[in-house]
Amino acid sequence: MAERLDTPREVRRTLWSRPKTRGNEDSFGQVAETIARFMGTPKFLLYMTLFCVIWLLWNTIGPQDLRFDKAANGFTALTLMLSIQASYSAPLILLAQNRQADRDRVSAEQDRQRAERNLADTEYLAREMASLRIAMGEVATRDFVRSELRGLFEELQRTAAESAGNGTGDASSQDNPPTNT
Repeated sequence: MAERLDTPREVRRTLWSRPKTRGNEDSFGQVAETIARFMGTPKFLLYMTLFCVIWLLWNTIGPQDLRFDKAANGFTALTLMLSIQASYSAPLILLAQNRQADRDRVSAEQDRQRAERNLADTEYLAREMASLRIAMGEVATRDFVRSELRGLFEELQRTAAESAGNGTGDASSQDNPPTNT
């Protein structure tokens, strides 16, 4: 039967394909970060120093039959312990750094998106302010209306003075006699 193009293929396991890990891979990363963070503290350095001092003192001045790491052999067991600790701490620190780099990358992307939104908002507000300034330029202000009314009033007074000087008067003033108020 021919496979349909709209359905995903079934994944077959081969000898070289990796089996899917079970469990939360992130939990191991969190544990690694916790250990790496602790290893970078003064408390860890103090504990490690105390451990080495106690180890050295016990194997140097402790009871002869209870010493397990001889000074004559150069404290081979201590060297081995410190090498094991270093061999485990280096990958844990690298894993913690990789996780931190991933978080920094996500944070930088979010900051970039936030900056783009802020820029878009700022440009929108600038356009709105410009349009309001243009609209305000077309709005009649109180002083403009007063000056226009003053100009009309002066024009009416001139017209009235001219018609009184000519003796012709306005047609509307002839129809409606003046009233004393």
